Order: sequence, then C-alpha cells, then structure tokens
Amino acid sequence: MEQTLEKFMYASRWLLGPVYLGLSLILLMLTIKFFQEIIHFIPYLLTMSESELILKILTLVDLTLVGSLTVIVMFSGYENFVSQLDIGKKTEKLDWLGTHDYGSLKLKVASSIVAISSIHLLKIFMNVQDTDSDKIKWYVITHMTLVVSALLMAVMDKISRHPSQK
Repeated sequence: MEQTLEKFMYASRWLLGPVYLGLSLILLMLTIKFFQEIIHFIPYLLTMSESELILKILTLVDLTLVGSLTVIVMFSGYENFVSQLDIGKKTEKLDWLGTHDYGSLKLKVASSIVAISSIHLLKIFMNVQDTDSDKIKWYVITHMTLVVSALLMAVMDKISRHPSQK
C-alpha cells in the first residue's frame, strides 16, 4: 500500500507539466503585447516628447522582464519538479539550465518582481504630475515591501546554505 501511494504521489508531479506548458502560452501573449505596443507608438515616434518615449521604452522593458521571469519559472520549475529537459546534444542549451534549485528560483523570482516594480515606480515618477500623491505613497510603500521581502529571502537563503559553525 505504502509503495503504491508513493509511486502515485511521485507520478502526480506530471500534473505540473500542462501548467508549465501554459506558461508558454503566457509567453506568447507577452510577445504579442510587446509588438502591439511597438506598433502603437511607432507612428507617434517623431512627435512624442522624450519623457513619453522613455515611458514607452519602460513599458517594453517591463514586458521583457516579465517574459524573462516566465522563462526562468517555466524551465527551472519544470526541471526541479517534473523532469530534466532532454533537448539533445546538438541543440543549444541555456547555460543556467539545471543550475537553479528551488531556493535560487525563489530568489530569481523575487529579484525579478523587484525589478518590475522598480520600472513601474519609475514610470509613475516620470508621470508624477498625473498621479495623486497618496497613490504615490502607496506605490513606494508596496515597492519597499517587495525590496525588503526579497532582501530577507536572500539573507535567509544564505543562512540556510551556509550555517555558522559553532
């Protein structure tokens, strides 16, 4: 009975396979949105101000960071929880594949979220005259909460990997 239960539980990891495949669809949606943004602002490129251009570029960078985060979670999560990728010897393989455990994956996600939040906050500051000061305060508080959380996660990860010798 115990062995059957353990085999079933171990096999159930494949339920995550379609979830990681779904992340590929999210990546496709981000790609479509990225090029939609470019197509929307190209006709206005010569007439838009420098700050408007920077805001548009920040939006594109933001989408790129979310896409990169999606790739990291998709591949690292699949390799950590489902199965190692068998992509063949002649196929180009990303150097970082197989190097991220669950702890480093959490840190990558946290640092990516902080980077995305930073870009969002920068966009708000670039357009500060159109944003209520109370909202700006909450954006900053939220961003700082994310920064502190990521920092604490990194410290906890370092402590757990390198316990002090007594």
